[in-house]
Amino acid sequence: MSEVVRLTLVSHAMTDATAAGRFPTDEPLNQLGHRQADATVELGVVDAAYCGPEKRSRQTAELLGVSAVVEPQLADLDFGGWCGGVLDRVPPADLAVWLDDPARAPHGGESVVDLLSRVHGWMDSLASARGRIVAVTHPAVIRAAILVALDAPPKSFWRIDIAPMSRTVMHLRGQAWTLRSN
Repeated sequence: MSEVVRLTLVSHAMTDATAAGRFPTDEPLNQLGHRQADATVELGVVDAAYCGPEKRSRQTAELLGVSAVVEPQLADLDFGGWCGGVLDRVPPADLAVWLDDPARAPHGGESVVDLLSRVHGWMDSLASARGRIVAVTHPAVIRAAILVALDAPPKSFWRIDIAPMSRTVMHLRGQAWTLRSN
């Protein structure tokens, strides 16, 4: 029987931007986020842990008691000129382009296709790993990982909801990822 990688992707806890519907900056968790992370059950045995470089991911990992290595490939989607802004202030035509065409980034940041490529590269790097891996990251990164695992089209990206402190579990057997429902 071949070794299996069990990857648990944890979405960072609540921030003020998440609560207000703003595009995030490198911000800390808010009070609710601290309570969410403190109330989370144990992750169990972890063989390796990673987190995105942003403060909200690092804080969530710390509150979960995980000594995580900062992994740049787990960084949030780059929102470019929209960082810190409110969704309803984005020109509707620009928002429509971004939501309808995953290869475009009218905000000067990263496209969904670019994010998928980055996350796919990171997931490919886990092929030689073994055991239980935890990655504390962002909803966009977790959406991308799900699309990679399912070999789903990039246009499906916005159809997946990832809540703060949610967990998504995947297994890698050989070269195939499977998604596990909890």
